[in-house]
Amino acid sequence: MDNFTTTVALVGIVIVVASLLSGVVERSGIPLVATFLALGAVLGPWGLGLVDIGFESPALHALAMLGLALVLFSDAVTLEVGLLRTRKKLLWRLLGPGTLIPAALVMLSARFLLDVSWPAAAILGAALASTDPVLLRSLLRSRAIPEVPRTALRIETGMNDVVLLPVVVLSILAMQSASGTAVGGGEIGRSVVGLFLLGPGLGALVGWLGIVLLGQIRDRVGVRRDYESLYALGLAFTGFAAAEAVGGSGFLAAFAAGILVSSQDVELCDCFLEYGEATAEMLLLLTFVALGTSLIWMGLSVINFNTIIFTIVALFIRTVVLYPVLARAGVSSHDRKLIALFGPRGLSSLLLTLLPVFAGVKGAEQLFIVTCLVVLSSVLIHGTGIALFLRRNSPAKAVGGGDIPVAVVSPIGGKPQPAASPAPAPRQRSSLPVAGDDAAPPDKISIAEMQSLQSRGDEVIVVDSRADRNRRNSQTQAQGSVYIHPDDPVRDATEKRLSQRATLVVYCA
Repeated sequence: MDNFTTTVALVGIVIVVASLLSGVVERSGIPLVATFLALGAVLGPWGLGLVDIGFESPALHALAMLGLALVLFSDAVTLEVGLLRTRKKLLWRLLGPGTLIPAALVMLSARFLLDVSWPAAAILGAALASTDPVLLRSLLRSRAIPEVPRTALRIETGMNDVVLLPVVVLSILAMQSASGTAVGGGEIGRSVVGLFLLGPGLGALVGWLGIVLLGQIRDRVGVRRDYESLYALGLAFTGFAAAEAVGGSGFLAAFAAGILVSSQDVELCDCFLEYGEATAEMLLLLTFVALGTSLIWMGLSVINFNTIIFTIVALFIRTVVLYPVLARAGVSSHDRKLIALFGPRGLSSLLLTLLPVFAGVKGAEQLFIVTCLVVLSSVLIHGTGIALFLRRNSPAKAVGGGDIPVAVVSPIGGKPQPAASPAPAPRQRSSLPVAGDDAAPPDKISIAEMQSLQSRGDEVIVVDSRADRNRRNSQTQAQGSVYIHPDDPVRDATEKRLSQRATLVVYCA
């Protein structure tokens, strides 16, 4: 097959496999990353020989650059700015000593165990202090982990890359200067300005203009919800391209655009979480497949005593540092253990160490290969730990069996409307079609239709399934409603002992 056909086939395989395995992965907790690394190995030269993506591949360059931009944008969008304000102490401990001390200790280990230069060691320290959001995906979406550890891990994965990226970029400049590449003071100054000012500034500008424009169009003619998620991705790529075009950091621009979306437009943010996040995830998984064809397995070729010790330090130094660091952050001992234990190294680390490779820095390939060994070890160790934790803490299955009738109430103007209190006791089952009936369930019902069910004596439970962000920011609450978290509705419904004879009327505006 030619390169174009191979690329299209690779994209198709990733989408098909990810879709088919999504349910199994969600229930088992097995990291999807491991599956796609294995898929890359099957398609690569050691398997079927269909694809072999090396350092010089334009496809790898495009995937890596866009992948890192999407990681940063997705991290920013999932952050809740209001929540950060209430968790300032936790935020500064995670991003200050919780990030910088492990990075410094990994840097020292790299300098003396791997015998690399100080700038090269700094790149490894920064890259391997990055906590990977892709490997943590199943854990962060599960209600099995308590609220405080989930919030802490979301903050860490969402913001530590922004702290570490400047270290990588400045170390690349130092390595270029040390290798004899002409890097003058003017160029370093421009790089610093582009990194800290132009990139974030242009990203914030693109995000703000995009939100204003969307608001105008949304109010006048309306925008389909699924297209709003694609619009969010468009802002990420536009911010990235605008910053890169003028010598700024496209990665920090993507992050800044995501922060604007998260803080200024809750609806657009939630649309991205519903639809756009899946699109972004496909691209990130495609990057894992590309790396899994041959490059990531090069990490196995550098196994020796020094690299094994370095890998152990890189994987566990975060746990050793973070547990005492969080002691005065208002976090319980149990929650501190959970936060400290779950710190996988994954795609973020690989993408950060690919930056010096793409910059043509001498010896950068060796840094990437060592990172591959650490990431493979992390997928095995952290991935297995996450799977075991989720399996041991999986939600109890509903007792009694049977289908629960579900309908979705149609809010007017995007706001949930007051609903009448549920009737006390059912006299007969509703004729509302449910999953498994011959008739397909309705997408929406009106307030009047719901009240009609109640007046007939049917048991109706109004369910508030809004995202945490929308629910906290809303001044409106449906009368008599029960809150069910959208990430784990079965667990919440079971714990609240909702009647299986009732019709659930769900709103999620």
